[in-house]
Amino acid sequence: MNDAPTLPNDLDAYWMPFTANRAFKTGPRMLARASGMFYYTAEGRPIIDGTAGLWCVNAGHGRREIAEAIQAQAVQLDYAPSFQMGHPLAFRAAGRIASITPPGLDRIFFTNSGSESDDTALKIALAYHRARGQATRIRLVGRERGYHGVGFGGMSVGGIGGNRRQFGAAILPHVDHLPHTHAPGRNAFTRGQPDWGAHYADALEGLVALHGADTIAAVMVEPVAGSTGVLVPPRGYLERLRELCTKHGILLIFDEVITGFGRVGRNFGAERFDVIPDIITMAKGLTNAAVPMGAVAVSDEIYRTVVEGAPEGIELFHGYTYSGHPLACAAAIATIDLHAAEDLPGRAAAMEGPFEAGAHSLRGMPGVIDIRNFGLIAGIELEPYPGRPTVRAARVMQRCFEDGVLVRTTGDTIALSPPLIIEQPHIDRIFDVLGHAIRAAA
Repeated sequence: MNDAPTLPNDLDAYWMPFTANRAFKTGPRMLARASGMFYYTAEGRPIIDGTAGLWCVNAGHGRREIAEAIQAQAVQLDYAPSFQMGHPLAFRAAGRIASITPPGLDRIFFTNSGSESDDTALKIALAYHRARGQATRIRLVGRERGYHGVGFGGMSVGGIGGNRRQFGAAILPHVDHLPHTHAPGRNAFTRGQPDWGAHYADALEGLVALHGADTIAAVMVEPVAGSTGVLVPPRGYLERLRELCTKHGILLIFDEVITGFGRVGRNFGAERFDVIPDIITMAKGLTNAAVPMGAVAVSDEIYRTVVEGAPEGIELFHGYTYSGHPLACAAAIATIDLHAAEDLPGRAAAMEGPFEAGAHSLRGMPGVIDIRNFGLIAGIELEPYPGRPTVRAARVMQRCFEDGVLVRTTGDTIALSPPLIIEQPHIDRIFDVLGHAIRAAA
């Protein structure tokens, strides 16, 4: 019996997300199965996964431990409501997450995605200030070029123009932005954190002077900005943000949807940078992407302020039908156990040097104008063709796929974020194929 997946006969019904649908459906790139570091096409052609799917399959594909946990849970309890009811696995999963989050961030609210986690964190921030008698704190601060999902809250706080423009009339009010930290004139081809740029955090003082600290609820940033093209924070930048938020009573939210679960060599970026926020959002690697799930970790002080300050009954009017879904909880527990058993954060830390060397080996190739990296994340920025932005990067991505490596593009930057199980031969192959593709697109 042949169990190999077959290609669909009709591509019309599916409206694909964040995709040039017309272009894709004239030349589709189909992935049919996956194992370890590889995807496979329906024809059986192997494709090295240089992106961990979408920054999310940190433990590699097809992990039996996770699949078996999901299968067993589906038979025992396929679904349980989370409004005014509970099931044991949700509490176990929250405990396991709390055991690896930075100290003090041990109250866990479940969502189903990074977008939902980010919107949830913003709502918790507003509810917290209201509960403590500071209801005037309604302003939310993000950062230019930031990405915080596609909900109206995260989209508004986010700072990627293309994600906002199509829906501009519905952007939330009372939102402002810090400047981004990208400074290629000073920091091009930096390995790891740039030494210059911590002062960008001081723009928060300008917003406080403009609006008043008593109007600002929270600042949300990614420790490493991924979807905008891999922007690594300058040394001292996150520390300064933490200092200013504390000074002005503003909550600091780290969007760790990408940097969480070992991607930067520690369980969370907050640990790697030694900066502890008030709230962390997460998703992606939480379940190794086997079942959609997200979560928000908050301090006990935030939790108690909201819960104990509320009248009798529901304390936070927020949640989702699938919050703490039994299958997702089973996947999360199995994933966290797998990370611990194989020390995947440690493995990422050990491979950071070779991965960095591979990325920077592309310096000097035609059209490469910057390379940025941190942990097992890298961005190779390409000079756009005159008057044709994104075309060069798209050609590089297509050529890489044809030659057996999956990369992704964000604008004219090639972004890489492989599974944490990557080994030296994979690194060599990824950057060899990418180098040839860059030359072909010159």
